[in-house]
Amino acid sequence: MRGVTVPTPPTSAPPTDTTRVRIGQEAARLFVASGYHGVSMREVAEAVGVTKPALYHHYADKEALFLAMLDGALAGLARLIAHASAQSGLSAQLNTLVSELVDSAPEQRVGLQLASELRHVSAARRQAFENEYRQVWMGGLSALFEAASARGELRTDLPPQMLTRAFLAIIYPLVTGTPPADPQGTARALLSVYLDGACPR
Repeated sequence: MRGVTVPTPPTSAPPTDTTRVRIGQEAARLFVASGYHGVSMREVAEAVGVTKPALYHHYADKEALFLAMLDGALAGLARLIAHASAQSGLSAQLNTLVSELVDSAPEQRVGLQLASELRHVSAARRQAFENEYRQVWMGGLSALFEAASARGELRTDLPPQMLTRAFLAIIYPLVTGTPPADPQGTARALLSVYLDGACPR
């Protein structure tokens, strides 16, 4: 994806993980730029500066490497849900979630681009990832809204599932397309519209 950068891992990463981190960074960059079929294990090895046997020491095949990139993106979403869940009340939870989502927008864009190539992996592996995605991200969001409903924090004329979908529709533009000039300001405005409505009160 043009204009998308793969975030650099923290310099404090343990030395034993350095090669694996570099593999992940370069593989994600190549997959985003060229798509699943446009990348070979040889190209990844050359970009990282290791031999093909060294690359295969870390990942059994290209499909395993690609899915590891997606697993990393999903782990990031799981952290967002965990941080939001630690807050008190739905408003604080959604503010935390949206703020951290915007802060991690480059990673989210990479994850979305990689997910668009998921159709190229084996059906079994694709199904396994999609199930995990639904459990971690969609399940995590649904749990936030269902708990808020049980606490009486949501309107009762619409089911929590519908309110969850509406929230996703509001935040999706924050991690797709051209980033807004003021990402956090845009995020706060969109969340305000979601929580308070667009009409004068």
